Amino acid sequence: MKFLRQFAVVLLLPAFASAAEIAVLRNGYTIRHENREEIGELTRLYLSTDRASFVDIATADVEHFERDDSPVFPSTPAEVAATPAKAQSVAGIRATPRASAQEIADAIGSASSRYRLDPDFVSSVVSAESGFNSHAVSPKGAQGLMQLMPGTALQLGVDNAFDAAKNTDGGTRYLRMLLERFNFDVAKALAAYNAGPLRVDQHNGVPPYLETRKYVARIINDYNRKKLAQEKSTAGKTATAKAKPPVTSLKPAAKAKPSTKSSTVYQAETFHQQ
Repeated sequence: MKFLRQFAVVLLLPAFASAAEIAVLRNGYTIRHENREEIGELTRLYLSTDRASFVDIATADVEHFERDDSPVFPSTPAEVAATPAKAQSVAGIRATPRASAQEIADAIGSASSRYRLDPDFVSSVVSAESGFNSHAVSPKGAQGLMQLMPGTALQLGVDNAFDAAKNTDGGTRYLRMLLERFNFDVAKALAAYNAGPLRVDQHNGVPPYLETRKYVARIINDYNRKKLAQEKSTAGKTATAKAKPPVTSLKPAAKAKPSTKSSTVYQAETFHQQ
């Protein structure tokens, strides 16, 4: 679902003829660019004709370059203005106001409740996918908070991927579907969200793609950090409460029931709420 989204924003608009290149990376991914230049140990790939958007990657990570004569999307305001009316309808979706932090939190909370997933887990996915930017667009066309590809968004009934509530609802529903498909194996479900379920089936687990493995680890680590921080905060409040002088009561104290709650282990079962 996500691919180096922090490096560029590409509009899904009708194409203009161009003779660009494709950088084929050693991890199997590709980056389409207009031109490039080497800067020390880095290669700068310019993603737009006006050089406003670019990505710096380690030259050692590039396997080779290929010529790409396929169409390129317009990237400047002048090019957008010159596109046909049909393109403007897509641009109109992009004009959706960027969601505020509160709107994003509300969208995550609502979707998590609807599909019975831990909101902290969904939040970790949103963080990894878009950095909480409701206008995020990847070079491959994934859109919005949970980086839905247009085809996936269509299947999920999301008519505006840049609407925080609609995008999060669709992405969370898809995530729930993947968790159920892989018997709530969180690593597999996340890998499928990133690389596609067929790739997970092919490799019978997380595919051997560096980007996918980093993606899965990042989300699980972020989620666990949140839970451990919550546990520490709760323990601190409990300790503070115990340190206070007891309050005298005329009523006899109720007998405490033995606790049956075991210590929490943040594995697959903690990511969803049955």
